[in-house]
Amino acid sequence: MSAKYDYIIVGSGIAGLFTALLARQHGSVLLITKGGVDDCNTKLAQGGIAAAIGNNDSTELHYRDTIVAGDGLSNPGMVRLLVDEAMDRVADLVNFGIPFDTVNGEIALALEAAHSKPRIIHAGGDATGAHIETTLSRLVHNSSVELKEHCLATEVICQGGAVRGIRALQTINGEINEYDCRYLILATGGAGQLFSLTTNPEVATADGVALAYHAGVELVDMEFFQFHPTALKMSGASPFLISEAVRGEGGVLRNKKGECFMAKYSPQKELAPRDIVSRAVLQEITEQGTENVFLDVTHLEPSLLKARFPQIYRVCMDYGVDITKEWIPVAPAAHYMIGGVRVDSWGESSIKNLFAAGETACTGVHGANRLASNSLLEVPVFAKRIIQKTCGEAKDKRNESDNGQNILKKSLIRSVSSGRIDEPTLAALQNLMWRDVGIVRDGAKLKEVAAQLAAWETFLEAPQDRASYEIRNLILTARMVTEAALCRRESRGAHYRRDYPDKDPSWQKHIIYSRS
Repeated sequence: MSAKYDYIIVGSGIAGLFTALLARQHGSVLLITKGGVDDCNTKLAQGGIAAAIGNNDSTELHYRDTIVAGDGLSNPGMVRLLVDEAMDRVADLVNFGIPFDTVNGEIALALEAAHSKPRIIHAGGDATGAHIETTLSRLVHNSSVELKEHCLATEVICQGGAVRGIRALQTINGEINEYDCRYLILATGGAGQLFSLTTNPEVATADGVALAYHAGVELVDMEFFQFHPTALKMSGASPFLISEAVRGEGGVLRNKKGECFMAKYSPQKELAPRDIVSRAVLQEITEQGTENVFLDVTHLEPSLLKARFPQIYRVCMDYGVDITKEWIPVAPAAHYMIGGVRVDSWGESSIKNLFAAGETACTGVHGANRLASNSLLEVPVFAKRIIQKTCGEAKDKRNESDNGQNILKKSLIRSVSSGRIDEPTLAALQNLMWRDVGIVRDGAKLKEVAAQLAAWETFLEAPQDRASYEIRNLILTARMVTEAALCRRESRGAHYRRDYPDKDPSWQKHIIYSRS
């Protein structure tokens, strides 16, 4: 069966929901999601949205902080768009009813790592993502947007160099349907399930990246995967994000000896960029033979902690840790896919009328290392621009280039393995990626992983259900992450190689993969 829509949006996180709410004003909208509408990364986002709205802040400071964090690979034009349009997009969220926290009638602002000013807008203390998800989801349910849950997009259909529609699997009954559209927006989230330790939910299996690759779309910056330095690390507990904002409020990292160690690694100490803090934590864990370090907030007022971080306080208490009196055991975990579908300043990919939004997209804003809380801001800024483009409001093509930075186009390595190949499993993939393509990498191990992944890919049979599609998507994405990491012979931002520990100016360029 086939149905026709103006817009089809794949994914029900903030990117999908926000885009759907804008698109409904300009045509018919179908929103499909492989699980329930609330299965997404957004509701787990604790920190908030970065925007220079404070009296002592400016878009110029926000711009500089983002460029510095991006370590030479952020697209300056895209960053300028992000910071200049931030206030208007925050206003849009307020108009949608997002209940941002206030103090004396003004929006409250918090400080996070690598920001020079407090500019993080939050809701419900540390429950920003959940408040945004709940509010936007309710609006979508009460709108003209058609919603199909348990519907897994399996193939992008193109015709004449442009998108024609999408093929999808109903995961409950196995039925295959086709849906035609004028515009397709991929907003499926990230790929945290590549790694054994991740703050991402089970649905984060790189579906949008894989869909785009098989359609012939360009993927970029796949080697840059951000690890969050402070996830709860306890026996029997899944990794749970301990927000960057906890360190912004004065939280201190200590090793098992009780020593404050961050001064050894950065003059910014706990407020250094995430890649530096993650490697520092990993180094302390390795040197002292432990599974975790500790985040100490016991010197802060208990009332502040309970009010500012109610979700973190509650979860830690559930595991027997009173953060007002005890140190929080933490360790790094995979958190955010910086690379993704290469899009222009209007969110459009290398295929006409195929767009990407949110974590699935790579706008060039984050460069080699995402600045905290820029990701939630990126969503409404570029979602708005996607709809403007589809409505003919895109008056120019500025900021679409990479501003003179070099592009390196690559193809995936062909498999040369022979003999018996063990069947790939999710656990085996996650352990392999965590061990050898994680926070610290080296060429020899990356070569071994690349060969193993290529061999696994040849083993896979045609997918038939959600699980088989997900493992296929993850292995494909793992290949791009691994092979791009092997190709980039330097250390920059979230990509660190012990065999090339320094940044190399000749590698101030982007690695692009595409099937065609």
